[in-house]
Amino acid sequence: MPDPLSSPGAYQKFIYTLPDRYPSIQRSTLVYIPTGDMFGRVEGMLIFEGNIILCAQEYLNFDLGIIEGYGYEVSRAQAALENHDIPSATEYCPAGYPRKDKLYWYDSFPHPNNPGLASTHPHHKHILPDIKHHRIPAPDLSFTHPNLSFLIEEIERQARAKPSEGD
Repeated sequence: MPDPLSSPGAYQKFIYTLPDRYPSIQRSTLVYIPTGDMFGRVEGMLIFEGNIILCAQEYLNFDLGIIEGYGYEVSRAQAALENHDIPSATEYCPAGYPRKDKLYWYDSFPHPNNPGLASTHPHHKHILPDIKHHRIPAPDLSFTHPNLSFLIEEIERQARAKPSEGD
């Protein structure tokens, strides 16, 4: 596969074939939205077993071959999701959606006054407890390569590490 950040078509192929490469994805609502010939954004959700949902938003610049900004949130829906009950990303992904438990999120908002994040500035992860203020470095995220594969593999690792219900 060519470098996904080399062109809008390459990135579309990358996101639209994620479920083929990662069978753990039960459903994808990711969409590529062009904002110019060489610019676009990706928005939507990846839904996994156990009601785990990855909300993704990326701003892409193919002239430079970079992700200009992003936000990724991993949460657990509070109610079992059936195909007909899945809310849209526009409804589910905003921070204020009431029927989800946020597990962690990543963003690229700079915090230059936090020396603990300097090693991966501006990439960082918000984790529990006190998820809004508890931030750790995110060495696997980048502006120069796609982040979605890492995020999916992180969710898969966590699912394998969690004992199944009833064990």
